Amino acid sequence: MDRKPRKPLAAPIPRKRFFLLIAIFLFWTAVIAARLVWLQVFQHASYTERALRQQQRTFTVAPRRGILYDRNLQQLAMTVQASSIYAIPSQIEDKQDAAQELAEALLQSGVDADVSSLALQQRLDSGKSFIWIARKVDAAAAEHVSNLGLKGIYMQPEFKRYYPDGRLAAQVLGYVSLDDNGLGGIEHRFDAQMHGAPGRMVAAVDARQQSFGSVERDPQPGENLVLTLDEHIQFIAEKALDAAMQKTQSVGGTIVVQDPNTGQSLALAVRPTFDPHDIRHVRPAMLHNSAVSDIYEPGSVFKLVTYSAAINEHLTNPEEVIDGQNGKIVVAGRLIHDWHPFGKITVTKALDDSSDVCAIKVGLRLGPQKFYDYIRAYGFGQRSGVELPAETRGLLRPPSRWQASSIGSLAMGQEVGVTPIQAITMISAIANGGVYLPPHIVLQATPANKSDAKLLPAAFHPEDTVPDPLPAGAHRVITTLTAAEMRRMMETVVQVGTGQFVKLNGYSAGGKSGTAQKVDPGSHTYSKTDYIASFGGFAPVNQPAISVLVVLDSPRGGHHGGQVAGPVFGQVVQQTLEYLGVPHDLPLLPSKLMAAQRLPNMDAVEGDHDHPGDLNALFAQVNDLPTDDPLRNPEPPTSSAGAAATPSLPLATVKSMAASSTTPTTMQLPSSHPVATPPPPEETPTPQSAPQAMPVAAHGAAKVTVPSFAGQSMRQAVQAAARLGLGVQVLGSGVDRAQAPAAGTQVAPGTEIVLRFSRH
Repeated sequence: MDRKPRKPLAAPIPRKRFFLLIAIFLFWTAVIAARLVWLQVFQHASYTERALRQQQRTFTVAPRRGILYDRNLQQLAMTVQASSIYAIPSQIEDKQDAAQELAEALLQSGVDADVSSLALQQRLDSGKSFIWIARKVDAAAAEHVSNLGLKGIYMQPEFKRYYPDGRLAAQVLGYVSLDDNGLGGIEHRFDAQMHGAPGRMVAAVDARQQSFGSVERDPQPGENLVLTLDEHIQFIAEKALDAAMQKTQSVGGTIVVQDPNTGQSLALAVRPTFDPHDIRHVRPAMLHNSAVSDIYEPGSVFKLVTYSAAINEHLTNPEEVIDGQNGKIVVAGRLIHDWHPFGKITVTKALDDSSDVCAIKVGLRLGPQKFYDYIRAYGFGQRSGVELPAETRGLLRPPSRWQASSIGSLAMGQEVGVTPIQAITMISAIANGGVYLPPHIVLQATPANKSDAKLLPAAFHPEDTVPDPLPAGAHRVITTLTAAEMRRMMETVVQVGTGQFVKLNGYSAGGKSGTAQKVDPGSHTYSKTDYIASFGGFAPVNQPAISVLVVLDSPRGGHHGGQVAGPVFGQVVQQTLEYLGVPHDLPLLPSKLMAAQRLPNMDAVEGDHDHPGDLNALFAQVNDLPTDDPLRNPEPPTSSAGAAATPSLPLATVKSMAASSTTPTTMQLPSSHPVATPPPPEETPTPQSAPQAMPVAAHGAAKVTVPSFAGQSMRQAVQAAARLGLGVQVLGSGVDRAQAPAAGTQVAPGTEIVLRFSRH
């Protein structure tokens, strides 16, 4: 039986619909494929970066900065652990509340930064994915913030620079930024070596922002440096300088202690100073290291160059008698007055009493070229190479640019600008037997830690000879015999000359005093009340162990170098020699007898002078300095606290610290306005007012009637005041012409009377 054909279960799909479905499928396949190609090929780098930002946290691990040691391996600058607080703003829900809580916690912890609630909220709302809240805070502040439990606030361990001795040697050591970059002193000069290489830490983060692992690249620590400083001698110098500034109300000061047989600096104290832990509140003037960046006319100290050069050339000798010409000499038509009308005196006596006429007559024997050669041989007019930033080479013109009277000015220390480090190095050359040794502040560099046996202390032990062979840059300037004769001449300055305030107990000493009249940087005229007092020398005389230079800026009351800076020199030298265990070369005397011997012959205190050098010629030399010399870029004046009567000077100034026999000039560097040569100052400065502070007697103490000192010499006035229990502040020289308070005034015992002396 035939079967009927089976009917299809569904109607057949039309061809158009079939191809439409195939087209739609292929289209979506192509779209998806294109999207995948776009995301995985063209946008691969972008999405990978976004994923890493979400899934990882990358931190730069700061390296441990190198340690600064003194020569005995006492740490002067080190690195300690600290915590820095940062925020991920996207994770913070209520930024206003978070800012308020953070500000309260940080302010209660004493964090000295911009951590007000408003400032923090503005930073959280800045749209950045990462912001710092506070950098390198102490453990207490970090704990306060951690206890808040705020979401999106994290801690990052970092290194922080720490100076165990605080302000000690601040200008030498310098300071660092928050990122441990050196910004001053040794920290800046050797920043590349001390900084080290940073490391890297990558931490994985899950969806709940929990870290679970890290990949690290260890940081490489910086190089350690051992300095030539001795922490104990540095403390002696700074303590003496602080006491002197407080006593004299000086606005600034410098003390340099040097080993004359190596050129190594054992101490370098500068005031005003700063706290390297608190740079935010430091005035720019405090950061300035005047020992290497400022220049001054050395005045009478420069006579050491004049006399040593002439003696070395056999043009004179310490016993030769020179005619002082009653205090007057004409050099190329220029009349120069000495501070005292000297007659015929020996060369030694001429140095003792700082006779300008005698120094000029000796300098004329040398001639321009030979004199210039000796000046250069002592290191003037060139950078010393000491390992401190911003050193200037000073000002020294070649003989071809001297004027006819320049040799006379140079012989007494004018028309030349030197730095304190250059001046002390010249004194050291005479002390060590005539060899110039470049100064140094860095002893050695080493990657070793203090515990490493390879790093050994180099305690200072005075030597009696210079190194053999001589180090690089060293050379002989004068013969051993000439140096010995100069040391004897400088010894008499302390014994019977202008340095009688310096006498030591048990040690001999040699030196030279300096007194400088300052110039107002605004008016370019000499001040009648502001001076710079200085004293430089060495001890003991036969085998000098140390050389010391003391400078006080604008002391009140007495202003002569021997009278004001001399006692500070004596204090530093006495304590340093005792600390070093240097054998005594003189008998030790009882304290009362020693005090009596320190009472000087007041007639030997140098007077003031009235013959300025060619300041315009000196100023013109600034244009010949290298472009990186600090004197080419003077900074604006910065006021000094407590010095209302003293015009403050720019950081880069030509400071007149001229010694006892010149009319010194503190000069501002050239600007767009010409600098006129200031007129000669009056020979005797007139005090503007009586001293601001007078000793106050206890209630019920008997009063003293101030006598009249009119017409009396310094010696007579000092003795008369001492008999009544009164102190004396001396201005000028000659005989007394004015006093304050006036005769007949009732004052308390111990009050200091200001006496103005004059020869006219």
